[in-house]
Amino acid sequence: QVQLVESGGGLVQAGASLRLSCAASGRTRRNYIMGWFRQAPGKDREFVARINWSAGSTYYADSVKGRFTISRDNAKNTVYLQMNSLKPEDTAVYYCAAGSISQGFENWGQGTQVTVSS
Repeated sequence: QVQLVESGGGLVQAGASLRLSCAASGRTRRNYIMGWFRQAPGKDREFVARINWSAGSTYYADSVKGRFTISRDNAKNTVYLQMNSLKPEDTAVYYCAAGSISQGFENWGQGTQVTVSS
């Protein structure tokens, strides 16, 4: 099982940037993937971005394309979410997740709050 520790959330104004980090430890699986999800108050959890750990291929939700970038650092075993041009509608608890293509996302971080004021 993979353990995930998140950091980097905070309170910022619209137009600002934040960089979220997710450090992974423990055993990995074949076709390992990592991703970011978010959940706003009163709404369902939604997908934000994912990355294939070995290949580095990425995929984004339409709502964040061109503003957010997911990346990895193999040496640090860490995945990042660079968030630029933040909007109030980006306000949510952001969760890091890990899993595989065959099994889906199975491991989740504790979540980190991102609040964007107008």
